Amino acid sequence: IDTLAKNGQRLAQSEMHYRMELAKTILTLRADGVPVTIINDLARGDPKIAALKFDRDTHQSIYDANTEAINAWKLEARIMEAQIGREWGRTE
Repeated sequence: IDTLAKNGQRLAQSEMHYRMELAKTILTLRADGVPVTIINDLARGDPKIAALKFDRDTHQSIYDANTEAINAWKLEARIMEAQIGREWGRTE
C-alpha cells in the first residue's frame, strides 16, 4: 500500500508536468499562427511532449499494476478465510 501511494504521487507529478508542457506548446503554436484545427495534433507530436506522455502513461501502468496486486492479495485473503471457515465448520 505504501508503494501504491508513492506511485500515485509519481503519477500525479508526471500528469502535472505533461499538462503544463502541453499547454505551453499549444500556446506557442497558437502564437505562431498555426491553425487551431491542427494545434493539438502538432503539440502531441512534439518529441518532448510525446516523451512526457510516455512517462505519464508508464506511471499510470505501474499504478494500475499496484492496484491489481492489492486486489489479488485481498482476494487471496478472502479465499483463505473461506477455507478456514469451512475447516472449522463456520458458514460465512
